[in-house]
Amino acid sequence: MEDEEWNERIAMKKKVVEFHAEFCKTFSSPKRLEILCLLKDGELTVSDITEKLGISKANVSQHLTLMRRMGILKARRDGVNTYYMLANKRLAKACNLMQDALEQLMEGSVRLNKEELVAIKGDLTR
Repeated sequence: MEDEEWNERIAMKKKVVEFHAEFCKTFSSPKRLEILCLLKDGELTVSDITEKLGISKANVSQHLTLMRRMGILKARRDGVNTYYMLANKRLAKACNLMQDALEQLMEGSVRLNKEELVAIKGDLTR
């Protein structure tokens, strides 16, 4: 019985990891990441998103459709407008954590590059 339970856990973990990979592929487009960032503060219409991103409505709609299919976004209609919002508020928190981590990585990289330049300059003056 323990082996069967263990195998089920492994199978479930594998499904989660596979979904995670597919989910992350959704954000391979910088525009989709921008949409996610825009929606962290609340719902917006396609027109709002189009204006803020400076891309066509057709392009925004394609991104929104894909993000809805992945369960990232929800939509609600109000008259002629469709409002888009994050399906889960934890996505905003995850996005913030990832951006903070990436900023730290970039800062470390910049510092390293400055240190390398100082070292190179020192070698050149010797």
